[in-house]
Amino acid sequence: MKPNSFDSQCSDIAWCPGCGNFSILEIMKETMADVGLDPRSVVLVSGIGQAAKIPHYIQTHFFNGLHGRALPVATAIRAANPNLTVIAESGDGDMYGEGGNHFLHTVRRNPNLTMIVHDNMVYGLTKGQASPTSQKGFKTPVQWSGVTNEPLNPVALAIALNASFVARGFSGDLPGTREILAQAIRHQGYALVDILQPCVTFNRKNTFRWYKEHTCPLPKTHDWKSREAAFAKAIESDPLSLGIFFREEGRPTFEENLGIYQTDSRPLYERKTDVSFLGQMIERQFGEI
Repeated sequence: MKPNSFDSQCSDIAWCPGCGNFSILEIMKETMADVGLDPRSVVLVSGIGQAAKIPHYIQTHFFNGLHGRALPVATAIRAANPNLTVIAESGDGDMYGEGGNHFLHTVRRNPNLTMIVHDNMVYGLTKGQASPTSQKGFKTPVQWSGVTNEPLNPVALAIALNASFVARGFSGDLPGTREILAQAIRHQGYALVDILQPCVTFNRKNTFRWYKEHTCPLPKTHDWKSREAAFAKAIESDPLSLGIFFREEGRPTFEENLGIYQTDSRPLYERKTDVSFLGQMIERQFGEI
């Protein structure tokens, strides 16, 4: 790997022409380079789906897991080696549907990682079923009479759970989304970046034009230190606000709360296992039973 170069040698990208994933791919590569990350110290973790293919197209370490299971793996990688920059990324179905339970509890743990969600309001890989963020009335091959469920609002949900960094971007706003992502990566703690994007094949309702007409930047007067102000903007549905809704610095991370790095800063793989101590723990546990 070349230092500070995230360009992959892969030329065969399996997305439809015009897909918002192309913009997000460029945003991620440019932002990680601008922030000064070394590809050798970055790990991308994804699940299943079109968005989850992004790690294949970036020159860095990555882990492709099961559907909806990116976050627990990313949390474990970061806990095992705090010298790594860990980014979990996938689509709205993967992260909020199959992985919805992990989303909730990752927010509560506050691991020092960034969660990027490609939110196109549809399942693109499996041919157009409604996703958790699909809007009411959206017609699909499965929901042929239109979606009747309330759409999940991941930004409001994360703020309600007191996530330490919550933001929303748009794949058509490259400068704004790059800045959001840069701040998310620099943030010490859990950071959610929900990125709105069109699916040109399976979502003909929420098109590029629709997002342009139904999104706007958060006002410059927005107080991102206020959880109440952040939640008030997050529950607004038209237009959808773009920017950093909430941010709190200095909160202890999951890795810090584990206490395993207080006296020894070495990552776990560099440490020698004390087999005798492990045996004592097992013996003590069985003794209690």
